[in-house]
Amino acid sequence: MKYLMLVCWDAEKMNAQTEPDPNDTPDEETFPWLDDLQARGAWVTGDQLSPPRRARSVRVRDAKTIVTDGPFLATKEAIGGFDLIECGSLEEAVEIAAGHPVAQMGTIEVRPLWGN
Repeated sequence: MKYLMLVCWDAEKMNAQTEPDPNDTPDEETFPWLDDLQARGAWVTGDQLSPPRRARSVRVRDAKTIVTDGPFLATKEAIGGFDLIECGSLEEAVEIAAGHPVAQMGTIEVRPLWGN
């Protein structure tokens, strides 16, 4: 079964981050949690998101498009990344999420994909 892990942490800290230059070559840093999942064949894909300051929320009401700056919720935490994993059960997905480094300071929301 596939599970989406929404990686959430402090929105202010994310907004304070300097974004990488798209022309820079990424450093080959190790990420033991990810290395382990890849070795187990459990990691499908994932990435860090741009800070909430770059988000736009889009709603359509009465045929009018309404665009607002920022994430859709007023909260101290925001979605900062995601991981799509494949494993045998929700319990295993929760175990994997508990091992994510951000779980120590933020929140990892685990959800099965619809119809899975």
